[in-house]
Amino acid sequence: MDRRVVVTGMGAISPLGLSVAELWQGIVAARSGVGPITLFDSTGFDTRFAAEVKGFDPTNYMDRKEARRTDRFVQFAVAATREALRDAELEITPANRDEIGVFIASGIGGIGTLSEQLDVLRSRGPGRISPFLIPAMITNLAAGQVSIVTGARGPSYCVTSACASSAHAIGEAAETIRRGWAKAIIVGGSEASITPIGVAGFNAMRALSTRNEDYAHASRPFDAERDGFVMGEGAAVLILEDLEFALARGARILAEVVGYGATSDAYHISNLAEDGEGVARAIRLALQRGALAPEDVDYINAHATSTPAGDPVETTAIKQVFGGREKSPPVSASKSQFGHLLGAAGAIEAVVTILAMQNNLLPATINLQQPDPACDLDFVPGQPRPARIEVALSNSFGFGGHNVCLAFRKYHG
Repeated sequence: MDRRVVVTGMGAISPLGLSVAELWQGIVAARSGVGPITLFDSTGFDTRFAAEVKGFDPTNYMDRKEARRTDRFVQFAVAATREALRDAELEITPANRDEIGVFIASGIGGIGTLSEQLDVLRSRGPGRISPFLIPAMITNLAAGQVSIVTGARGPSYCVTSACASSAHAIGEAAETIRRGWAKAIIVGGSEASITPIGVAGFNAMRALSTRNEDYAHASRPFDAERDGFVMGEGAAVLILEDLEFALARGARILAEVVGYGATSDAYHISNLAEDGEGVARAIRLALQRGALAPEDVDYINAHATSTPAGDPVETTAIKQVFGGREKSPPVSASKSQFGHLLGAAGAIEAVVTILAMQNNLLPATINLQQPDPACDLDFVPGQPRPARIEVALSNSFGFGGHNVCLAFRKYHG
């Protein structure tokens, strides 16, 4: 249980670009990836904008036949995995493939394929349903397809815990390596839910922003005028390795995964418990398991979806652990730039957190123009800010009361 776990590679397909480099360029520029919906005709919808992935061609990552058989969320996962493996310079061979696992999470899975095939069922009958409906739709097929295309034959599964899915996956992958059950794991999350039923469903919950005339400023975590989250899509994948395995092959180490806290609110199907106790407990567990004190933390990447109810609860929880503004580390919300990637949110925000540590730069919370008095921490408004970052946390919460905190530390050898 004392094995150390490190990150050696990262890949991302996001509303800010089709690589980790493009994602970081967008973060540094404090650019918004939100725009009008182009993936379907949103006329008549309460929300007509989202944070879409632009210019993605699945045939750049898989052959045309395979692309036709897979859902967009699977395609994103394969693309991000290929970049992460290149970044890690990890070759999967017959000698190591049984010790390399795949944990790719998704909160919703192939909802686009399901929606299309429901239309076929209604218009053309059950005999015309695609035989690839189920393999394209089910949430585990991103992990399955990544295993197939890479040849990784170690432990492989999908975590589904709503918007905490890929944060859970990273934590569980790290624990699997600590136990000695794998030498390396391809881990992350993928989501492609910007579909008519996806947007309509979240609109019915009144969870989405409806700021159609000002969509670039719609995702505004911690702002007094926030009115809901902005749907995003994409994937992020990290390569986690046993430190000894990574050093033996001469890998470049990007960060160390030192802590993982997971709790449940046991409170509500969609809202956080108002006292923030479950969130605070997850943060404390991550610190405890990482042998960290609150004062060791230099930055927190918040879950902060821009919903009226959620942002103050996270603020309260952070203050419970760290104290008020004077004692709390800087906090920022990446969703202000690329929206909410649902089951992939934890993974892409882990990537941003690691990039922040590497570059000693605090990502900004954009669109924070009128701070909510209930949200009174240093949220790095407007533009990124230089800062020394040795230890950072990333928070993720999911419908049903799932809370996750991941702790990362800069690796110095």
